[in-house]
Amino acid sequence: MDRDITIQKLIHQLEELNKRISWLEKENKALRNENALLKNENTLLKAENAELKARLNSNSHNSNKPPSSDGYKKRSIKPAFSKSKNSNQGGQTGHEGRTLRQVEVPDKTEFCSPGTCSCGHRFTEKELKLTEKRQVFELPPPRLEITEYQIFKALCPVCGEEQKGTAPQGINAPVQYGNNAKALAVLLNVHYRLPYKKIQGLFNDLFGYPINESTICQAGEKCYENLEESEQIIKSKIVEQKVAHADETGIRTAGKLQWLHTATSLLYTYLFVHPKRGTDAIQSNKSILADYIGWLVHDCWSSYFKLEHLKHAICGAHILRELESLFENQQSKWAKVFKLFLLTVYNMPFEERVKRKELIESRYDRICSLGEKAEPPPIKIPGKKGRSKRTKGRNLVERLIGKKEAVLAFAFNPEVPFTNNLAERDIRPAKVKQKISNCFRTFKGAEIYARIEGFISTARKNQHNVFSELCTTFEGHNFITE
Repeated sequence: MDRDITIQKLIHQLEELNKRISWLEKENKALRNENALLKNENTLLKAENAELKARLNSNSHNSNKPPSSDGYKKRSIKPAFSKSKNSNQGGQTGHEGRTLRQVEVPDKTEFCSPGTCSCGHRFTEKELKLTEKRQVFELPPPRLEITEYQIFKALCPVCGEEQKGTAPQGINAPVQYGNNAKALAVLLNVHYRLPYKKIQGLFNDLFGYPINESTICQAGEKCYENLEESEQIIKSKIVEQKVAHADETGIRTAGKLQWLHTATSLLYTYLFVHPKRGTDAIQSNKSILADYIGWLVHDCWSSYFKLEHLKHAICGAHILRELESLFENQQSKWAKVFKLFLLTVYNMPFEERVKRKELIESRYDRICSLGEKAEPPPIKIPGKKGRSKRTKGRNLVERLIGKKEAVLAFAFNPEVPFTNNLAERDIRPAKVKQKISNCFRTFKGAEIYARIEGFISTARKNQHNVFSELCTTFEGHNFITE
């Protein structure tokens, strides 16, 4: 009897133990799942924390922020792609100076003669000898030259028909500003980025005539119309180039975000405005990239790679800034190694790059493999919809691997530059203008700015006098690039 009771107790204890084990296994599984979720959440929080720190530490050295955003720290921040300092500051040996030089025939001549000697002798003209010349370059008193066109009429004594004289073309009102005054107003507004009120005040201070805002606006519209054929010439010239640069930036227009696009070369600049940034703009009828077949240097914006007929080159300065950001914020060793690798290849003579092409490409692949290990793909969280967010480092590694030929285009093609600075310099004036005027009031106003600024940039690149070119534009002449 006691034995049966003991066995029953043991069986009961085993059942309880099995229940306890089953419960513990379930609890262990739940805890493991919870721990996995917490690990994933911790990984995401670390990534978010690193991203926020990177934002706080971002500057013109490690991001696409302009140097003007660095504030008072800008003196201690070096550019990501800094120039070598193998020379002293100031003008270098062989540099062509631009200091004032005396002219052969001055506009005015003043004679500075000794009047009377201390003994009382008065010098004659024959006794004077020229010992020194000093020239002063001075502005003449500014004034508007007013030309009156008097129109006469006469009655023919033979047939009795009345004939009337005609004023020159463009002289349509009793009082108006001439082409040179209009050209100056347009130049001040577009290229020197002065608002209408400032131009009005400047005209009043210099000439005593406060030019109306409507006159400046109409002058811009007239210049825009007259430059249509010149713009076509500029576009055709860029299409013929072996290397072109492209970039885009946002501009505020009529309270909305629009995009200013550029296609540029060493001698020509083309700008246009479009509501979109990507493919819709790049492949629109305003863009010239669909007709271009050479090397296109850009900042790796994905929409450019949809132009498969082009040869692509990625801006090295952008890559250097991203690598610097990874090293500063995450201490990524592979990023530092890749940056040193790119700079070493850049400073290497072209002939040496060609000889070491296989070595350079293999070294490139090895560093990218290190980057893949250091920047693993994101962990998929169970139950979470959508694509997992990649880190900036992972995105950069995938880009370097997928766009290897475009990254190394500068190394094995002597015509391809290392950076896209040319396009960035051509598009930067629009950002400065917005800082002064905040925005463009209308989309048409932004288009006027883009065409005129592209023309002025082209004139400067060809070393033409910008003011003279604008004056001839108002006279109906096209830009001559030869």
